[in-house]
Amino acid sequence: MKWTALPVLAISTVLSWSANAADQELNLYSARKAELIEPLLEKFTAQSGIKVNLVTGKDDALLQRLKSEGELSPADMLITADAARLQRAKEAGLFQAIDSDTLKQRIPTYLRDDEQQWFGLSQRARVIFYNPETVKPEQLSTYEALADDAWKGRVCIRSSSNVYNQSLVAAMIDDLGAERTQQWANDFVDSFARPPAGGDTDQIRALAAGQCDVAVANTYYYGRMLKSDGEDKQLAEKVALFWPNQEGRGTHVNVSGAGVTTSAKNKEAAIKLLEFMVSDAAQKWYAEVNNEFPVVKGVELDPVVAAWGEFKADDVPLSTLGENNRQAVKLMDRAGWR
Repeated sequence: MKWTALPVLAISTVLSWSANAADQELNLYSARKAELIEPLLEKFTAQSGIKVNLVTGKDDALLQRLKSEGELSPADMLITADAARLQRAKEAGLFQAIDSDTLKQRIPTYLRDDEQQWFGLSQRARVIFYNPETVKPEQLSTYEALADDAWKGRVCIRSSSNVYNQSLVAAMIDDLGAERTQQWANDFVDSFARPPAGGDTDQIRALAAGQCDVAVANTYYYGRMLKSDGEDKQLAEKVALFWPNQEGRGTHVNVSGAGVTTSAKNKEAAIKLLEFMVSDAAQKWYAEVNNEFPVVKGVELDPVVAAWGEFKADDVPLSTLGENNRQAVKLMDRAGWR
């Protein structure tokens, strides 16, 4: 699969709103900050007449809240980041299967649950950033190569408790097997320039400040920095992006996604919101605001994101990342990746 900037496809997602839509509403739990999703929900309400009651919070806190509330939960739908969390929600019995031709047609198979319980809404890539003053792009190749002796003490990355890193390792387990991935992790910890600390933005800042020569982070943090004012923009402009594993399985991608809860009292309204969020207009807005890649092919990329160029993405079914999560966590712990 290759990503590039393309014209928006003339595909219209037909939403069959009911006659009494104006009287409908739904309750949405979202790990997206309110300002990053409220404008889209307002567009949905204007088009459908369905009111959305929004509750925002941290990803894991919302999952725990849904578990605690059980069948009495008022939530009809959950939006959260990373396939591993979506899979955890499924395994905890928090999602129900949805039969929607629109979702099946618009979202590639590998970006949704094979039992149709959760669906990817936007994609992010986890890539290698480098300092052009100390590293040439031809020195870079794969995630695996970052464990080579040449990179000892030169890599910035988050802790093993970060679900994005867990999913990256889970994808490696799928491709390399547990034994080879364990050996890679054992060697990779020697590449750390400092004890893992902070978020993805902190890794890019540390790279720009000369604390390491390469860093691993999600692209949307980089996009956010480039669009910011002041120091973060200046720091982001000091580093460059590299797409790893282009000669093999491709760059690791993950999603933010959503599912309809098992407790949903407004199931049909929740399905309509999911279908709305994979329309061309919603995908374009959602990706632009979050500096991510649409899940629907052909939707125009944000200019900042499009400037990064084409890349081959790993198309491992994202449900696999959730299934391999526990094994990945144990493997990282054995390697001493804290």
